[in-house]
Amino acid sequence: MTPLYLDNAASTQVDERVLKKMLPFFSENFGNASSQHIIGKNSKFALEDSRKIIAKSIGAKTSEIYFTSGGTESNNLALKGLFFYNKENNTGKNHIVTTKIEHDCILNSCKWLEKTPCAKVTYLNVDAEGFVDLEELKNSITEKTFLVSIIHGNNEIGTIQDLEKIGKICREKKVLFHIDACQSYTKTKIDVGKLNLDLVTLNSHKIHGPKGVGALYIREGIAITPIAHGGGHERKIRSGTENVSGIVGFAEAVKIAEEKDVKKMIELRNYILEKILEIPNTKLNGSKDSDGKKRLCNNINISFMNIEGESIGGYLENEGICVSTGSACMSHSLEPSHVLKAIGLTPIESNSSVRITISKFTTKQDADYFLEKLKNVVVKLRRISPFVR
Repeated sequence: MTPLYLDNAASTQVDERVLKKMLPFFSENFGNASSQHIIGKNSKFALEDSRKIIAKSIGAKTSEIYFTSGGTESNNLALKGLFFYNKENNTGKNHIVTTKIEHDCILNSCKWLEKTPCAKVTYLNVDAEGFVDLEELKNSITEKTFLVSIIHGNNEIGTIQDLEKIGKICREKKVLFHIDACQSYTKTKIDVGKLNLDLVTLNSHKIHGPKGVGALYIREGIAITPIAHGGGHERKIRSGTENVSGIVGFAEAVKIAEEKDVKKMIELRNYILEKILEIPNTKLNGSKDSDGKKRLCNNINISFMNIEGESIGGYLENEGICVSTGSACMSHSLEPSHVLKAIGLTPIESNSSVRITISKFTTKQDADYFLEKLKNVVVKLRRISPFVR
């Protein structure tokens, strides 16, 4: 039996059209894009065509897209690269503003920077649905702030921040604005000009492209210090031989992403959510929005009161269903999710949470099978739960 995969926030199935586009770059077009002969030039042409596709998708210039190994590297490059540029040039700016619900690669980058003699970081609170307090954001920005970094669509609870309002604040305060758009890219409209975005982190494997490839948009005119040194690839910002096959696949995944897929996911997500909330003592975590503007189209995060999410996940896996009990990056940790803690959940509520994330390939038949098995599992676990009287 093929497992029913409902953990698409962790990674997605590579689209067959993406794989087909990639295959020639493992065989006849295998050259290094830096080589000057015809085999290398073929790879270079493909690389630059891909850069155009990525740039166009967010309203950027081709020269503003830098390819990386994925979201983690792009986020590290944005935060550390800007910090070290300011430090090296004695700008007097050493302060980052971020949130308590960021992906671990942002939070751990900030913690690492805080170990240096002068870096300062402010971690913004969020409300019960995961939204940033805009007044707190305004008040946190000082004359030493060089960057505001905020996750666009949260990987655990699906909440989508209001980039237009945040971008306006950052532009008025004259600080750079970076977003982690790994989960929201192609699922929501991102226009770097209209939203006053200065840096944007993108990746491939959340949108049915290959793993190990991503990009960082850096607005023209922004100076950044490289954090990896080598042959000066990607216009001296990110050295290392480009992953041409991965980049080609990434661009193809972007090219074939369609609005109709987003609408389909919203409808199916709402159907699944409605049925889950019919189960007694369940609670939706994150934005309560249903039209896809404030919650990722594929995300459902539920607390099933008085039973452990780990137990639900284990029983569902026995039925051939894959879900997550937190972000995949923390799936081996017994600590409560920092995101769920930030939105005010108790440890018991956090530990009873399950994240279900669908994709464009998820069907109504899949949903009904999942719902049937889920209800049976919840009844079984509540029957033996020491918390249920």
